Amino acid sequence: MKIKQAIEKVPGGLMVVPLMLGALLNTVDQLHIPVIMDGLKSLGVAQTPEGNYEFLRIGGFSEALFKNGALVLIALFLFCAGSQMNLRVGGAALKKGVLLTTSKYLTGLGIGVLFGILFDPMHGVFGLSTIAIIAAMTNGNGGMYAALTGQYGNRSDVGAVAVLSLNDGPFFTLMSLGLLGSKFPVIAFIAVLLPIALGMILGNLDPEIRDFLKPGEILPVPFFAFALGAGMNFANFFNPSVVAAGLTLGFLTTILTGFTGILVFKLFREKSVIAPVAEASTAGNAVGTPAAIAAAASVAASSGMMTKAEAASYAEIANIATAQISIAVLTTAILCPVVVILVDKYQRKRGIDGKKEKGSFTTHPQTSTVTKS
Repeated sequence: MKIKQAIEKVPGGLMVVPLMLGALLNTVDQLHIPVIMDGLKSLGVAQTPEGNYEFLRIGGFSEALFKNGALVLIALFLFCAGSQMNLRVGGAALKKGVLLTTSKYLTGLGIGVLFGILFDPMHGVFGLSTIAIIAAMTNGNGGMYAALTGQYGNRSDVGAVAVLSLNDGPFFTLMSLGLLGSKFPVIAFIAVLLPIALGMILGNLDPEIRDFLKPGEILPVPFFAFALGAGMNFANFFNPSVVAAGLTLGFLTTILTGFTGILVFKLFREKSVIAPVAEASTAGNAVGTPAAIAAAASVAASSGMMTKAEAASYAEIANIATAQISIAVLTTAILCPVVVILVDKYQRKRGIDGKKEKGSFTTHPQTSTVTKS
C-alpha cells in the first residue's frame, strides 16, 4: 500500500492528514455513542472524570502519545530543528537568511499589531486572533523553501535555510506577544527557547549529532499533529468562518511576506527574488504554536505575571487558531510554488537567471564577450 505517497499528495499532508484524523476520532469520541462506550467499558477502560468512556483516553502509552503527547513531541521537534541551525554559513547565504527572516517576521508582526488595533486581538474578523496571524505569517515552510530554491534559485538562496530555521517553533510569536504587552515572565521564554538552544549548541559542536537528529525535523510532525487534532472538534474544519480565516491567512502570508521580501532584496541590490517568494509560506509546524503559547500562558499565570482569566483566553482560542493555521498551510503550499514559477518566468524574460549567483560571469558564445550576471 502506498499510504505515505497518498498522504504526501495532500499539500502539507504529513501534518494536515494526521491532524484531521485526530480531530475526526476525537469528534466521534465526544459524541459518547452508547455502543462504543459499552464496548470500552467491557474491556475495562476507566471512566473519565465526566463519567464517560473514550477510546482516546484509555490510559497507558496510548493516551500519553495520541491524546496528551502534543507538547512533548513539539519540544522534541524544536530540539531537533535547533540542531540543524548551522552557524557556519557563507556570507551571501547569511545575508539572505537575515534579510528573509527579518522581513518575514516584521511583516507578520506588523499585520498582527494592525489587526489588534483595528479589531479584537482574540476574536477579530472571521474569528482570527493576533496569535494565529503572527504564527502563520512569521514561520515559513523550510522544506518547501529548500525544494523551490534548489530548483529555481542558487546556492546562497538554498544556504539561507540555515538562518531561516530560527523561525521554527513558537519563540517569535511569544516574543511578539511580549512586545505587544502580554505579561509573559522570563522563564516562559526560557522554557520555550531552551530545547531549541540546546539542540543548536549540540548540532554545531558535533556534525555527527546534527546528522543524527536531522530525521527529528520530520518524524515528530505527524505525531504531534495527531495529538493536537485529538483535542479538537472536526466540525472546526467545516466552520465557514474558520475556513475563511485560514484562506485569508494563507493569501496574506504569500502576498504580503513575499512582497516585502522582494522589496528588501531589491533594496539590498539582489537581482533574483526567487528566495523571498519561496519563503512566502506557512510551515506545517506552525500548527503547534497556539498550544505552546497556551502552555506558556499557563506558566505565566502560575507565577502571578498573568491572571488566570488571561491565561484561559489563550487556551480557549488555541484549537480555533490551530485549525485556521492548518488551512493557511494548505493554502500557501498551493500558492507559493505557483508564484515562484511565475516570478521565475518574469525574471527570465528580463535576462535574470535565478540559478546564477550575484556577481558570477557568463560568456556569450556569439560575441565571445564576458558579462557580469
